[in-house]
Amino acid sequence: MRFTHSILGAAALAALSVGATTALAAPASAAPNTTPQKVCGSGYKTVNSAAVGSLGTVYLAYNSTNGNNCVVTIRNNPGTRVDMSAWIYVPDTNEGDDDYGSYTSYAGPSYVIGKGHCVDWGGGIGNTYVQVIGSNCASLKEHRTTYTG
Repeated sequence: MRFTHSILGAAALAALSVGATTALAAPASAAPNTTPQKVCGSGYKTVNSAAVGSLGTVYLAYNSTNGNNCVVTIRNNPGTRVDMSAWIYVPDTNEGDDDYGSYTSYAGPSYVIGKGHCVDWGGGIGNTYVQVIGSNCASLKEHRTTYTG
């Protein structure tokens, strides 16, 4: 998937459009003890995370064998369906992936090849969103933003 607009704009647009597409979204399974490794698959290890308020956490995982990054948003308290998202974007390559829908437990996984590149990533639960810009860039400092909207 190619991203041609700002991440904040994409998140806001997705948040507005999720309600219109919720009926078409495939549900993520509500597995107990869901972890990023279970959702992303074999070989992925968590390298970063960001709280989505008190609702859950967005995880960034990396697979050193294939160079892929994976992002998944996991709720603290699975239950009734709520709008959720997980996204990742590599500015250097203009490549990204996202998952927006109405889920009971988690959104994602979203994958992108990220070896040797900084990544932007984030997700949301309900109307609370977090984004991490310039992540995993060696000595560069990432920028985190949490917002409700």
